[in-house]
Amino acid sequence: MSKRKLTFNMETKQIRIEDYNYELPDARIAKYPLAQRDHSKLLVYNHGEVSQDVFYNLPTHLPQGALMVFNNTKVIQARLHFRKADAEGHPTGALIEVFLLEPYAPADYEQMFQQTGRCQWLCLVGNLKKWKEGALTREFTIHNSQFTLTATRCGEHGTSQLIEFQWSGTPAPPISQRTLATDATQEHLSPITHHPSFAEVIDVMGELPIPPYLNRRTEESDKTTYQTVYSKIKGSVAAPTAGLHFTQQVLQAIDRHGIERDEVTLHVGAGTFKPVKSETIGDHPMHTEYIAVRRHTIERLIAHGGRAIAVGTTSVRTLESLYYMGLKVMRNPELTEDDLHVSQWEPYEGMSNDDGSSPATALQSLQALLLWMDARQLTVLHSSTQIIIAPGYDYKVVSMLVTNFHQPQSTLLLLVSAFVHGDWRTIYDYALSHDFRFLSYGDSSLLIP
Repeated sequence: MSKRKLTFNMETKQIRIEDYNYELPDARIAKYPLAQRDHSKLLVYNHGEVSQDVFYNLPTHLPQGALMVFNNTKVIQARLHFRKADAEGHPTGALIEVFLLEPYAPADYEQMFQQTGRCQWLCLVGNLKKWKEGALTREFTIHNSQFTLTATRCGEHGTSQLIEFQWSGTPAPPISQRTLATDATQEHLSPITHHPSFAEVIDVMGELPIPPYLNRRTEESDKTTYQTVYSKIKGSVAAPTAGLHFTQQVLQAIDRHGIERDEVTLHVGAGTFKPVKSETIGDHPMHTEYIAVRRHTIERLIAHGGRAIAVGTTSVRTLESLYYMGLKVMRNPELTEDDLHVSQWEPYEGMSNDDGSSPATALQSLQALLLWMDARQLTVLHSSTQIIIAPGYDYKVVSMLVTNFHQPQSTLLLLVSAFVHGDWRTIYDYALSHDFRFLSYGDSSLLIP
């Protein structure tokens, strides 16, 4: 390894998280969204110059002919609450919260949500000390049919608990076997004649997991406001919040402005809220997140020279990871989808030339990835990323970024700093002094480095 490359890696890993701190008064954290999503403030950082606008004017700040990439993940109702049973079997004991992190068996998200009786998840368990043995149960109703969900601990898995869920019950009999209802309010009831899927189970039993820093309980309105208008693929436990500002009107304005739109999927994990507890980021373990990218999307990236405008840090992590996946298949075409996983420090170690330069352009890397997919007849690439983007990182694909304002001393703030070449304080000082609202339900920014 060359001296320049070694110095680069060491400098990045030695970044002190305390250098990315700023004072964020609680009053500046938006506890609720605006009544109209696209009426939030928009900070525009354009080559060092800062100004402000309203979000619905975003398309006027974007170059015609560009490609804009969104994360179409959908937040699931990942919080499940149970009560321990007393000696008589009544659920009157301690309240236990089981927080779904990621599917384990089956590990594929789509297959998981289609399960109709049994599955296993990696979970966080609140009040774990009160759940030493035995199963937790809770009854629920779907279309007048009664079911029981059972949660059983299967052991520790790293910092998570492996939980097996089973649900059973007796579906309501077909309409022909029941007395026909004459009441107009019951005429249209359609009893289920199949076992409910896990997706249906958590839709009925679960609670949407809004961010902990909102310091309030989930409300019914959050089920709508904490989802993007283009969310499609279930799997996240936190919203890709940069997308919360978009409305159908803004999306149509983007189309009229001559900007192409495409989507990727990255399921946001609870690790997105994990604070950096180490003094330097080299000692901070990044969480793994699962991504899915269609072949068509990679084709469109190639058609745009390997460059794109990213909506949100999750889209950034996905797009930048694609570059390194392309490098991997350039070096070894026999790799599997699992082998394409981008580890935390891989972009900084062993993925560049000895002089520190890039071994391939974004265009070349994406073309190699497309050929690799074609050789396997893949229409969708499924893999994962643990990438950490921090000052010293060289962006390959993302040319502009739409993002919210992030927590002090967070990895997301490091990502923003890397994107604007260290000038993050200019942006945040402006936002703080001009009454911008912060974090998930707060205002937005467009960053053009």
